[in-house]
Amino acid sequence: MADTTTLLAVFPDLDPAAHALDELRTLGVHDDQMNVIAGIPVTEAMLGRPRQWSNVPRLALGGALAGFAVGLFLAVGTPLMYPIYVGGQPLIPVPPSIVVIFEMTMLVMLIATFVGVFLDSAYPSYKPKEYVPEISDGKVGILFYCPAGDEEKFTQALTKLGAESVQPVEAQPL
Repeated sequence: MADTTTLLAVFPDLDPAAHALDELRTLGVHDDQMNVIAGIPVTEAMLGRPRQWSNVPRLALGGALAGFAVGLFLAVGTPLMYPIYVGGQPLIPVPPSIVVIFEMTMLVMLIATFVGVFLDSAYPSYKPKEYVPEISDGKVGILFYCPAGDEEKFTQALTKLGAESVQPVEAQPL
């Protein structure tokens, strides 16, 4: 990215920031070259950005299937491997088996979900992070890459949409 410049636009509210994202797209900036920085949780739908996909639901489903298999083995496989007949009772009792299968399904699914969220969140992250003090005061920032030499065009376009400031930035250690 030697031929690009990193700019930060600070907006007073979420609505002008959403319009600025649309304007940046029309100016040729791709979604993967923009980063919205906000002090409040902001969904993709609020900003008109494409939905980000996660592997967590697939990992949870895989964990549930693995837990079901483990529960089935414990509830059915163990009595079949070591049969103990107790007067008048079935070898594989249904009500306790349902409880064991359910509990093992939920346990392994929760473990897989936790591991999936942990891996999907990219902990720990050793990349430099952007911090802007104005964001802590309730403003919304858009960090984006633009072609070198076009900074003035981007600055004018975003200032018309309500940007309080548009400045070049560099990653700095905290």
